Amino acid sequence: MLSISSLRAQAVPLLPGLLLSATIGAAASFLGSHYGAPVMLFALLLGMAFNFLHAEGACREGVEFAAKFVLRLGVGLLGIRIVLDDLAQIGLTGAALLAGLIALTIATGFIAAPIFRRKWRFALLTGGAVAICGASAALAIAAVIPHNDKTERNTLFTVMAVTALSTIAMVAYPLLFQAMGFSELQQGFLIGATIHDVAQVVGAGFSVSDPAGEIATITKLFRVAMLPVVLVAIVLILRATGAGRGQGRIPLLPWFMVLFLGLVALGSLVDLPVVLVAQVDMVSRACLITAIAALGVKTSLKALSAVGPGHLVIVVIETLALLVLATLALHYVALI
Repeated sequence: MLSISSLRAQAVPLLPGLLLSATIGAAASFLGSHYGAPVMLFALLLGMAFNFLHAEGACREGVEFAAKFVLRLGVGLLGIRIVLDDLAQIGLTGAALLAGLIALTIATGFIAAPIFRRKWRFALLTGGAVAICGASAALAIAAVIPHNDKTERNTLFTVMAVTALSTIAMVAYPLLFQAMGFSELQQGFLIGATIHDVAQVVGAGFSVSDPAGEIATITKLFRVAMLPVVLVAIVLILRATGAGRGQGRIPLLPWFMVLFLGLVALGSLVDLPVVLVAQVDMVSRACLITAIAALGVKTSLKALSAVGPGHLVIVVIETLALLVLATLALHYVALI
């Protein structure tokens, strides 16, 4: 059993880097709320400006801790958002449709990546981020795949790309779906099925109408709920193929996904106070923003600039594939 003195000895070296990451995250939150811009993007860019503090100095250990443990904690706490009764409103047809869209979008990444000479890690990272829940999915997938020297750079690029594309989609998709003649509820479903990040889904959905916003949010939360399913599938495939060899035994369900599923079960079985859910969700978001800031501190602008245009093209292809597939599916399936 650890004593207080040993705990203090372990915690003290982490404080400078943790405080740096949290401060950058707080600054990003302020700027995001003040200017109405994506907080994740601000956290990433501000973090990169402090890369020199990670290269050498007292902040290194705390930044590493924030980029790993705090990241996983934030993903795990996302489960507080999800209640199975809400997801049941999607129905079996809607659930099957969304699951198919997720699989096909990830498959699109694996088809597009070799064309632009990118590896399977990048295909999985970007495909999962586009298909499931944007930056949060990218961070969760990056936590379970075997790392190489490009993993953190590609993760940051993916977060930046899906956040930017989500912001564009938040403005453009409601206009597009309205022009295509979809009803308000259909527009809500399509918004929830195609936009990457939760915040942008909520913004776009409620810009159409309150019922559209509610359907968009529920549809998006179903995609978020698919995150542990996809992660387990990834781990099983890595074990079967030996792609994770050299990384130690990969747990079938990482601890943060156990936390995620535990919170989903708790929220579904017990009527949790709204204030508690809001507070846990706020902590989850704070953890993710802090982790993004830490990843930014770990990554130099020079390294990120070396990704090349092929990276962006792949994410755009995956985004457009999801948009086209979802639109065609709703056109031919009498879902709403």
